[in-house]
Amino acid sequence: MSLLARPAVASFAAKTMQSLTGLAGRRSSGPGSTVSWYARFPEFPRQARPLTVPTSVAPAPVTVYRPPGPAANPPVHVNFHGGGYVMSMPEMDDGLCRFLAAEAGVVVVNVKYVVAPQHPFPAAPRQAFEVVRWVAEQGAQHGWDGGRLTVGGQSAGGGLATAVARQALEQGGPSIALQVLHYPPLDLVTSAKEKQAAVAKPMLRPWMAEVFDTSYVPDPSERADRLVSPAHPSDTADLKGIAPAVVITAEYDLLRTEATRYAERLGAAGALVEHHDVRGADHGYDSQDDEKARETYALIARHIRRVNGAEAPKAP
Repeated sequence: MSLLARPAVASFAAKTMQSLTGLAGRRSSGPGSTVSWYARFPEFPRQARPLTVPTSVAPAPVTVYRPPGPAANPPVHVNFHGGGYVMSMPEMDDGLCRFLAAEAGVVVVNVKYVVAPQHPFPAAPRQAFEVVRWVAEQGAQHGWDGGRLTVGGQSAGGGLATAVARQALEQGGPSIALQVLHYPPLDLVTSAKEKQAAVAKPMLRPWMAEVFDTSYVPDPSERADRLVSPAHPSDTADLKGIAPAVVITAEYDLLRTEATRYAERLGAAGALVEHHDVRGADHGYDSQDDEKARETYALIARHIRRVNGAEAPKAP
């Protein structure tokens, strides 16, 4: 066993990463900063407000993005950010949320969920599901149509979106029209050191994945849980009836194989809408490459519009 596979060591490393990321954020993402996440995609104005969703785990702060125009009760999309289940960085997805609000014509609820090691599994997927259920039930009070609901996320957020769709299947709702899984981690049973990327030095290094996995699920015996590792062969449940899915992978990503395996499983259950592989890209590519990000975000917006029966926005 490596040192990073020891929960105490992984927890210390994760908390150090959290502290360093928080310090860097305070230095670089203030008002007017050229590297602020809020500066991306300036053609999509920010119409957002904070809200807090009550859950049994902890109150979940969310940011609600409105689509432009006077549309009453538009559909709603719930977004979960990435960060290895350890980093709490919902602001990273500000550009995505503004893009989807404008191009898909939806209210976007961007969730700040609890993270490990302070809140290990199953806290995050339980909270994520309760947030989505609340969004589905409370739309009339907050100006969206909870009956036209989609979910999605990047990296760990994609893992949470997967877990939300699974819980909705098992509990008979809420009804989810689409799940968007963007380079998600879906097999924590397999050690990160055993996973193979298409490049020698992938962005998500095995040691990083080991810190994230151990912090999130300290007990290895729990990593086969269907809310953690639905792409591992040990999960053989029938997925017929689960929310239709768009699975997006990146060619060089350490997690590409497991996401592809899950896409195939969804296909066998009749639930795969599209598996799109972003060529020449690595994990988290959309936070660095605006051109590729626009292409992928436009793809996501098209799928969300389609399930909601909406027309494409007209060019100005």
